[in-house]
Amino acid sequence: MYFLGIDIGSSSTKLIAIDEGKNIVGRTVVQLGTGTNGVSRALNMFYTDTGLKRDDIVMVVATGYGRLTFSSADYQISEISCHAKGVHHVLPDVRTIIDIGGQDTKVIHNNDTGGIQHFVMNDKCAAGTGRFLDVMSKVLDLTLTQLGEVDAKAEHILPISNTCAVFAESEVISKLAEGHPIPDILAGIHQSVSKRVAGLVRNIGVHPDVALTGGVAQNSGIIRSLEKELKCNLRIPIDPQITGALGAALFALDKHQSL
Repeated sequence: MYFLGIDIGSSSTKLIAIDEGKNIVGRTVVQLGTGTNGVSRALNMFYTDTGLKRDDIVMVVATGYGRLTFSSADYQISEISCHAKGVHHVLPDVRTIIDIGGQDTKVIHNNDTGGIQHFVMNDKCAAGTGRFLDVMSKVLDLTLTQLGEVDAKAEHILPISNTCAVFAESEVISKLAEGHPIPDILAGIHQSVSKRVAGLVRNIGVHPDVALTGGVAQNSGIIRSLEKELKCNLRIPIDPQITGALGAALFALDKHQSL
């Protein structure tokens, strides 16, 4: 028997299936999210890659920004609960989870059983989110995968004073026109995001160990900058983008076992 978790984000769709022993038997990530054909594409890729069929899946739990749009799920569970459960499964010592998504940033405190004690969320503007970095990468003519490598070449951090994505974009364009090095500008962009995220974390306190999840956790520049702001090392799960989907799959298994 297999249990499927699907995390439908604003910019990507993630799938994970586990067996009764909580072993991962397949995973798929498609860089298309809510309002696109990302879900159908991810499912087709998943079944092709794993050789599984829909009838092999005993239960499906959907999470993420677009979870309520997926009518084929047996249950919909919030991404906060799913990230907490997924991180606790792979990093049981973690007590503070920072999830930087495409549209929002969440900070979650886990207890020693993976239950949620507190959480805070920034979903009112793009500052401190993956969307902010996406906008800035286009201005700098860099891909998202290049950001960490280019940031590492910075000799100075050139601060970005505006937190609003619209005004920050104009500020970055001005700094480029003034001839400032791209790595220094990018380091300032990462610092801007990190300060915003660190402010959220401090609202509920920094309780070690601290983990960073979401697609942004693949950006080494953000990791360096955020570690500096928080004055602690970050734990990064293997494949941090799929932590929410893993939590959803674990909830699917739990739901089945409780029947």
